[in-house]
Amino acid sequence: MTTPLSAYRDDFPGLKEPMNGKSLAYLDSGSSAQKPQVVIDAMNTALTKHYANIHRGLYANSQVTTQAYEDVRGKVASFIGAASENEIVFVRNSTEGANLVAQSWARYNLKKGDEIILTEMEHHANIVPWQLLAEQTGVVLKVVPVLDDGTLDYGTYVSYLNEKTKMVTLVHVSNSLGTVNPVQKFIAAAKDFNADIKCLIDGSQSVVHAEVNVQELGCDFFVFTGHKLYGPNGIGVLWGRYDVLDGMPPYQGGGDMIETVSFDGTVYKNAPYRFEAGTPAIAEVIGLGAAIDYVSQIGMSAIATHEKALLDYMMTQLATIDGLTYYGNAQEKAGIVSFTADWAHISDIAMILDQCGVAVRTGHHCCMPLMQRFGVEGTARVSIGLYTNKDDIDQLVSALEKAKEMLS
Repeated sequence: MTTPLSAYRDDFPGLKEPMNGKSLAYLDSGSSAQKPQVVIDAMNTALTKHYANIHRGLYANSQVTTQAYEDVRGKVASFIGAASENEIVFVRNSTEGANLVAQSWARYNLKKGDEIILTEMEHHANIVPWQLLAEQTGVVLKVVPVLDDGTLDYGTYVSYLNEKTKMVTLVHVSNSLGTVNPVQKFIAAAKDFNADIKCLIDGSQSVVHAEVNVQELGCDFFVFTGHKLYGPNGIGVLWGRYDVLDGMPPYQGGGDMIETVSFDGTVYKNAPYRFEAGTPAIAEVIGLGAAIDYVSQIGMSAIATHEKALLDYMMTQLATIDGLTYYGNAQEKAGIVSFTADWAHISDIAMILDQCGVAVRTGHHCCMPLMQRFGVEGTARVSIGLYTNKDDIDQLVSALEKAKEMLS
């Protein structure tokens, strides 16, 4: 018999702590997810039972910790459908993954006048690295517009493809709208036009909500971050096709990414190790492995089904509150809802929700260009996770009703 996802809620100790004297309705998982006890325990064990630096020691603790760390590379590869664990680079977060590709692959392969296509929907983490690259090299950025329903303008995208196009980078699931972009279709169009066009996908939200297979997507790079996937902060993943990855120069220099060093020159390790300079986030990588084990045991399809049912329930309940404007009404949508109210400012609403024990995010969500496109300074954003239940939604709706009564 399938275990209902509500049974897993007790695995998250952070949800048991009240906020402002009220039971916590944590609806900001899109920003950072709560952590299950198994992740906390795995990190605690790594730090207290056999902690040591990795890759360097011949003594037992170093060997045990090194093995635990490297085992996670294989778990990540399996989780996202990579061809090999050697395609997995550990970085701090999605942001560092995008910067690594910009400064290692793109800076060394693109020249002035070459074009990179990105979208109006991107998180700042997938905008600013390319702007920096444009300042450094003179590459041109072309931006795909967002339509009124929160989907991307595919026709404009296709029209942008030309002989100068060298790279396409786009978000898989919008962190502010919840739109699930048909990235496989976008990638196929680029590759059909020119197989040498490289494609990077920001999967920070997609790996949390549904199963992902990077080989089926057809991209060359894929980035995601651990703390949204019920894992620790400070750890993320860059996946790259090995033939591309191993042809890239190091992003940073230092210990553990080298074979030999002399003042006459340095020989670097093969990918992925040449991109992991210095002592890494050891306990955090092990924690990420525990998080992947946890969601894999539940099943990403079960998580997706649970979240879809909750999203439908939330939209039905929110419809009882007049004066809300929603942003992002795509047919394919993850558990993220952004709105404004015609009866109060979102910051005032959020403060009342806080007093009612409801945690939501307000602001531009690191998507300023997208907010400008919709003509708003920001939105209130509700984002759900595998531990979210109907009681959380009911608590949100009740708090919004109170806010409307007080503010309108």
